[in-house]
Amino acid sequence: MPDDAFEPGPPHPATVPPALPPAPATARLRVVVADDNPVVRAGLGVLLSGRADIQVVAEAADGREAYEKTLHHRPDVVLLDVRMPGVDGISALPHLVGIAPVLMLTYSRESEIVHEALRLGAGGYLVHGEFTADQLVQAVRDTRNGRAHFTATAADALLAHMRHGTAPNRAALPLPDGLGAALTAATPVRTPVQTPVHEPSRQREHSESLSQLQPLVGQSSVSGGSVSPPNRQQYGLSSREVEVMELIASGMSNQQIAATCFISEKTVKNHINRIFTKLHSTSRSEAIARWLGTAPRDPGRHP
Repeated sequence: MPDDAFEPGPPHPATVPPALPPAPATARLRVVVADDNPVVRAGLGVLLSGRADIQVVAEAADGREAYEKTLHHRPDVVLLDVRMPGVDGISALPHLVGIAPVLMLTYSRESEIVHEALRLGAGGYLVHGEFTADQLVQAVRDTRNGRAHFTATAADALLAHMRHGTAPNRAALPLPDGLGAALTAATPVRTPVQTPVHEPSRQREHSESLSQLQPLVGQSSVSGGSVSPPNRQQYGLSSREVEVMELIASGMSNQQIAATCFISEKTVKNHINRIFTKLHSTSRSEAIARWLGTAPRDPGRHP
């Protein structure tokens, strides 16, 4: 080898680029789901926890349990139904918003309920059947960051409220089914705050005031009523078919029913075909009339 030939040596330590530190793990958005329907809770749990950045940390079947789970887990967002047995969502809402942002997720579409939920601090209002799975996920993410989401029914109610205004001497409209009546038995509700409450004394105060809430009977329903038309058992519908028929009666399309029940549109059509057969109906309007008990009696036809 010639004397002037170049022979590379080991690289100088200073020329070796340092190893990059591992990227910090992104904290997942933690959610508490409160709904008295176990099917809805399970569906939301699968949907939300299937996203890489979201985790359902607890479920609750009523307002009292929602408060306890929220106080314990300190989630980023609470999804709250309106009509639940025991302590309903409207009654629990002012106690929850002092701990975490709350997004109403419910079948209840009455304007009075929408107004009251927003007045008490809800960060958004979604009505089942009016959003897609992706829209729900985005609404949960935005609620944590203080951005409100409303589905069409809730937005219309809010717009109508703003257009008509609220005169100081104008009495508030009563809530349907006595919702929120438990608030009259509680201590005065403080103005909702955005930051979590950590002081033990404040936690005891919230717990004591919530314990004074009187149980209310307000089962979740699409129609908002608590009394079912008689003789529905005669049709022999399965529990899933009853759920689909209730959604049909509320005016939902097949697409909306599929999104609400977390099933495909083809499955919805199969359910509807079986429902029509059992109700001896050939159309949606006829099936709804029979289901609601408003169809004219035909002595030569049963039921």
